[in-house]
Order: sequence, then structure tokens, then C-alpha cells
Amino acid sequence: MKTLLLKKPIAFQAGATQKLLAFASLILLVIIFSISSNNFFQFDNIIGIMLSTAVIGVLALGSTFVIITGGIDLAVGTVMTFSAVMTGVMITLWNFPMPLGIIGGIATGALCGLISGLAVAKMNIPPFIATLAMMMITKGLSLVISGTKPIYFNDTPGFTDISMGSAINAMIPGLEIPNAIIIFLGAAIIASIILTKTIIGRYNFALGSNEEATRLSGVSVNFWKTAIYTLTGVFSGIAGIMIASRLNSAQPALGQGYELEAIAAVVIGGTSLSGGKGSIMGTVIGALIMSVLTNGLRILSVKQEWQTVIVGLVVIIAVYADILRRRKK
Repeated sequence: MKTLLLKKPIAFQAGATQKLLAFASLILLVIIFSISSNNFFQFDNIIGIMLSTAVIGVLALGSTFVIITGGIDLAVGTVMTFSAVMTGVMITLWNFPMPLGIIGGIATGALCGLISGLAVAKMNIPPFIATLAMMMITKGLSLVISGTKPIYFNDTPGFTDISMGSAINAMIPGLEIPNAIIIFLGAAIIASIILTKTIIGRYNFALGSNEEATRLSGVSVNFWKTAIYTLTGVFSGIAGIMIASRLNSAQPALGQGYELEAIAAVVIGGTSLSGGKGSIMGTVIGALIMSVLTNGLRILSVKQEWQTVIVGLVVIIAVYADILRRRKK
């Protein structure tokens, strides 16, 4: 049975129909907003949409792994902030070289994910509670370590360029695509390879489909579950570097609420909250749907509070659609 788990079961993958429907929804939104406003389908606005998708998108990529196991990680937003704060401390206070500070920030995210994973796998604490506790811990530590004040990177040349520079422009003059977009797309490719081509990805689906059967087959469930939460922490750390670079500062009060947007993007993209089904492509599409929807509503001058209501309704529809699909099966 263990050998069977190493194969890529078709049932574990999000169906092509789901991704097609999500993509069709994205195209439909683009068409509607393009017709409604001449300002929507312009290069600068499209780049703005992609830029606003980047950080949430990277968080959503990490959340996809945990949700496929049937778990949840409510700490991705505050872990992102904590990673940004620790990067700021390492670079500006401890005078670490920028590359080492960046590695330290990502390692901070990984450590938080590791602790959450151990709490879930070894201590049998429900994921909701374990990650809620981690959310509170990292939120508090961010405020304590930073002294409740932003940490600025004004004396760190090149840090802002991590997200807001344009390596594409250096190769193709006149084509300015922020690096944050490239990082997001690169992270999506790496996440897709991990999920579909590696052992951790295959066990990821196995855990979400039937954890007990996976355990009885001889797989170290605790080890792989902990590894998956750690991987989610790595993506949160990367998002922390990206948002700190974009703002040129580590904002200790930022982060809470980002986890809800990340989870919404994952669900809209077709990943089942019950576990066992999901895809990185679906998550990317889900993140884009949220950004396009928010941007389009803003261009149409829809009030902020109604934008939140509409996004909430979209999430409900996406979850209900998943329930209907599971009932049919």
C-alpha cells in the first residue's frame, strides 16, 4: 500500500473541470470590468492587479498544502509579519548582510511553521487551535521585538528592489514588471513541482484523503504533517520579505486578516476544505479572481464595506460549490 501512495492518484487532484470553471470565472470578471470601465484593461492597472496579488498569492500557495491535508493555518499572516520584523532586526540592528537577513527571515517563518506542525502532529492539538495560538504568539512577538514601531530599511541599499525593482526592465528596456510578480510566479512553479512531483506532495494528498489509511500503510504521518506545516511557514517567510521590501519597512501591526484572504483564494481556486483535493494552478487563479474583483469594484467606485461583503459572498459560493461536488461523488 505504501507503494501505491507514492503514485499520483487521479482522485487526489483537483479536477480539470474545477480549474476550467475558475479560469472561466476569472475571464468573465475581466470582460465585465473591461466593458464597465475603460481604465480597467490598461497595462498599468493589470500590473497593479498582479502586484496586489503577489503577497496574498504567496501566502495562499503555502496555505494550499495545509488545507489539502484537511487542516488549516490561521497564522500565515502574522508569521509573515514576524518574519518581516526579524528580517528588519537582523539587517538594521544586528548589521547582518542583506542576503543573510533575508535567509533569517525565511528561516523564522519555517521555524513558526515547524512549531505549529509539532503542536498538531505530536501534541494532537486541533489545527485551528494550534495555529490560532501561533497567530497570537507571533502577533505579540512582532510588537514586543519592534517596540511597536516600524523598522525601516532606508539604510539598506537594494532592499526595496526585491519587490519593487524590475529585473525584466534590465533585460527589456521599457517593460517594467515589478520583481514581486516574478517572485510570485516563480514560487507558484516551485510549489506546483513540490505538490505534484515529490514525495511530500503525494503524502500531502494521502493525508488529506485518508490519514488513518496512510498511517496504517507505514507512513510516518507525524513527520510529513510537520514537514507540510514547516513548508507553509517557508512561504509565509517569503511573503514577509516581499511585503517588507514593498513597504520599505517592517510594520509590526500588519498581518492579521491576511490569512483570511489567503484561505479565500485557496477555496475559490477549488481546493477542498475537507482535504484530499487541490492544485497550485487553482490557487493562483483564485488569488487573481480576488484581486480582479477587488480592483474592478474599486474602479467602479463601490464602497469598501460593500467590496468586503461581495468577496464574502464569493467565498460562500465557492465553498458551497465544493460541497455540491462532494455530494455528487
